[in-house]
Parts: sequence; C-alpha cells; structure tokens
Amino acid sequence: MSQPLGLEVPGFVPPPAPGPDRIAGRFVTLERLDPARHADALFAANADQDRMWDYMGYGPWRDAADYRGWQAQMAASVDPFLYALRDNATGQPGGIASFLRVDSANGVIEIGHIAISPIMQRTPAASEAIMLMIAWAFDSGYRRVEWKCNDLNAGSMRAAARYGFRYEGTFRNHMVVKGRNRDTAWWAITAEKWPALRAAHDRWLDPRNFGPDGAQVESLTALTAALRPRSDQ
Repeated sequence: MSQPLGLEVPGFVPPPAPGPDRIAGRFVTLERLDPARHADALFAANADQDRMWDYMGYGPWRDAADYRGWQAQMAASVDPFLYALRDNATGQPGGIASFLRVDSANGVIEIGHIAISPIMQRTPAASEAIMLMIAWAFDSGYRRVEWKCNDLNAGSMRAAARYGFRYEGTFRNHMVVKGRNRDTAWWAITAEKWPALRAAHDRWLDPRNFGPDGAQVESLTALTAALRPRSDQ
C-alpha cells in the first residue's frame, strides 16, 4: 500500500540570495545598510528608546560610536542581510530590517531584525518597507517567508498578523536572550497565499486609500483578516 506523499514542486529553481542594494517604493526606499550613511542618523532617531531593544539580542548602545561599530559588523553580513529604511518624504533613515536564515535550496527566507524608530513608527513608510521585502522574496521565487518573534512581544505579534502572516505555533524554551527565556512564535506566508495577500497590500497602498490628511480609509488589518481561514479568526 502506498503512503501519502507531499505535493510535487515541478520546475522549482532555488531563488537567489538577497542582494539588491536598493528596493524603492512609494513611501520608502530600502538601502543596503551602510554605517557611513545611516549609523549616526539612526542612533539619533532612537535616542532614549532603550525599551525598543528589550526583545532583541543586542542593544541599547552606550553612544553613537558603539552603535556605529555594531552596524559595521551587521553591514558586512550577507545573512542577515540588512537594509536601512529611508523615508521618501523626509529623506531621513527611520529604521532597519533584514532578510535572514536564507534557505535558497528550499525556497525559505525570514524577515527580522526590525527596529523602527519613533519618527517612522505607524507610518505608511514603515508598513511599505515590510511589504516590499515580502514582495521581493516571492517575486524572486521563494516559497515561504517567515516571521519569528518573542511571543511576549505583543507589537510584533500584531504586526505579523497585520501583514498577513499566519501563526503556526510557539517553540517553548527556544532561546536565552539577555539572560532570559524566550518562547518563539513562528509565523509564515506561503506562496499559494501570496497572490491574495499581494492584492490586499496593493489595495492598502493605493493613493485612493489615503485621505487628504494622510489617514487610511481601509486598514491593512481588516484587509488581511478577511483572507484568514475561519479557524484563525
């Protein structure tokens, strides 16, 4: 008697590793992290924001030089592959994000190391930055985009759901971060779900979805929630 097997994946070609130095959108431009161009501005943008590093494996930093040294290490890495997020309206960098745990052989990639400064938080630029990264991954041939976070990080959990990632479970006692236990929540978007989610992202980004004051008409949370299975509601 034959056993059940997974679906065949005909014509799959391992996608390229992250590598574009620039990914441009309407509200934001992702630039390959460069301490000479980004470190001082980002350190200043995050001044007095020590709490934002609570769930990260690094930070806060003593001074700009300390932060610049950390950025230099990260900028030299290809996994994680970090971007600075430059607001197109102000011209100022307002955050960082990365591709990491790149598994081209299986078409899997993660988005993480996300640190958005107060000047960019809750702006279309911050949202579009993550959307651009998700779109780049699927356009390049990845089959699965992951999001992982400390399951106590309520903000990151909400953000994952807002972008349309689906919660897949929590790995208990997964890591020790800054001397404390971390249970890690796993979220993902898979290729078969991406076309509908892309339409939701595009609908949210449409200029007609923003009033004269810049306020959104339809929320991204509502647009992506409508696509989730009832079991996830």
